[in-house]
Amino acid sequence: METTKQEQAALGLQPKNLGLLDRIFKLSVHRTTIKTELLAGLTTFVTMAYIIFVNPNIMADAGIDHGAAFVATCIGAALGCLLMGLYANWPVGLAPGMGLNAFFTYTVVGEMGYSWEIALGAVFLSGILFMIMSLSRLREWLLNSIPMSLRFAMGAGVGLFLGLIGLKTAGIVVDSPATLLTMGSFGEPTALLAAVCFLMIAVLSHRNVFGAILLSMLVVTGIGWAMGLVEYNGLVSMPPSLAPTWLAMDIAGALNVAMVSVILAFLFVNMFDTAGTLMGVAHRAHLVDEDGKIQNLSRALKADSTSSVVGAFVGCPPVTSYVESASGVAAGGRTGLTAVTVGALFLIAMFFAPLAGMIPAYATAGALIYVAMLMMSGLANIDWKDHTDTIPAIVTVVMMPLTFSIANGIALGFLTYATLKLLTGQRDKVSISLYVLCVIFIAKFAFL
Repeated sequence: METTKQEQAALGLQPKNLGLLDRIFKLSVHRTTIKTELLAGLTTFVTMAYIIFVNPNIMADAGIDHGAAFVATCIGAALGCLLMGLYANWPVGLAPGMGLNAFFTYTVVGEMGYSWEIALGAVFLSGILFMIMSLSRLREWLLNSIPMSLRFAMGAGVGLFLGLIGLKTAGIVVDSPATLLTMGSFGEPTALLAAVCFLMIAVLSHRNVFGAILLSMLVVTGIGWAMGLVEYNGLVSMPPSLAPTWLAMDIAGALNVAMVSVILAFLFVNMFDTAGTLMGVAHRAHLVDEDGKIQNLSRALKADSTSSVVGAFVGCPPVTSYVESASGVAAGGRTGLTAVTVGALFLIAMFFAPLAGMIPAYATAGALIYVAMLMMSGLANIDWKDHTDTIPAIVTVVMMPLTFSIANGIALGFLTYATLKLLTGQRDKVSISLYVLCVIFIAKFAFL
């Protein structure tokens, strides 16, 4: 008690003067102030605001109304942030997941031929499974049963998949009858501007420029407007209607044996990405006690899983915790007030629909390529000395973009891992849950 009083005094706060926000978010206990939390929230929002421009473009490719996708992105992100801030009291921003949105559009809808309504149904079901696991010990059992090499490989593979989509969208990589893929022409302004956007983001990020991704996308959009490639439609308006995506998910259509691998892909990528992000942010935000226990981790996971379910109602791919939240933590964010601030800013962003509609595909492609590079950094954590670990990891990473499917990459990686471990006398390293998953994946390839 005495320590708490000393902390409050150091912040210029006396117990009798503590306001509502301090009581809700325990600001004095976390040695922070309202001003610091608000600035941290603004920092996090600016670093992840690119999603309100990128996600609607990707979802529009699935046939979803662009305006509705824009509003759904803002609402899904806002609700996720509010849940994280008010329930878990964590300084983490949430929004539709990068990579998962690409899988939704280009694999489930584009390659597999399902409607976007059925794909939303799969998102809903994966969110329900995530919620059930977060409320039970199934989460820990499954998290611990998946080898570390495959966990890192999944993140890197999603990054490579996302990068290929960005390169394809920009026209930097195009199809070829002779070689399957080949270099596009930088004589095309779209390819050149996408490359400029990517390089600008990389340089500004290296120099720690505030909102590097968002700033670069806006600059390239401005260049496109000057070249006559972008039509100016204004900046502010009332939000478009959410009606085209509101409760549009087809759950019955997603209850199909062929959709099992899709649901599992949404679940695994979301779950491991969330766990990695939350644990990383927890250490930076000093949410780890002396015994190494992370404060309110269970609540944070529940908030994240619930966000995916809520996001499906409005028309979002899985809503997940963003690693960009680390920028807000670096700015001093320590409590849920940071996340609530991010959520409020996402709601305000709904009134900038005309600006979102102006952002061209080549600008978002540059951002996709850059984010893809960051996601591949997980490969550095794989043990490259054990080939029975590295080969399955490489199979996972390579097969995601080459089969244009996150689900296929995960399935082939898991099957390769189990096979190599069994045939090299390391069957004790293959968990029961991994065997079960392998049986499911074998049935998928054999009968579907």
